Amino acid sequence: MTDSIERLYLAVLAAKDLDPATSRTARLFRHGPSKMAKKLAEEAIEVVIDAVNGDAQAVVRESADLLYNLTVLWASAGVRPDDVWREMERRELLLGIAEKMPKSPLKLAKAAAAAPRAARRPVVALDRSRLRKGH
Repeated sequence: MTDSIERLYLAVLAAKDLDPATSRTARLFRHGPSKMAKKLAEEAIEVVIDAVNGDAQAVVRESADLLYNLTVLWASAGVRPDDVWREMERRELLLGIAEKMPKSPLKLAKAAAAAPRAARRPVVALDRSRLRKGH
């Protein structure tokens, strides 16, 4: 997967200066980070809705859109995929690959101290009856 993201990242960099009339990537770069962030958020919401609704194929399609928009935002911010992978490796060493880092230093210290003996948290399902895609 990291090779695919790297190829996507390089393609985004190559397309950012193309004609915005024919390139979605160039259009996003022309509109700037706020538009990029809006598109990323829209795609994330669509992935969530499709997952809650149990539509695996839609989750796949929307996830591809999500990764594309995330990569565009990374390129705009000067973040390379390798920067993200290094952060993932750092987190894995502290808490395990499947855990999110706490926001506060105090919570991080507590989590790191408890990590070897911590029990997994239960998975909670969302109420899918309330979620609808807007397009």
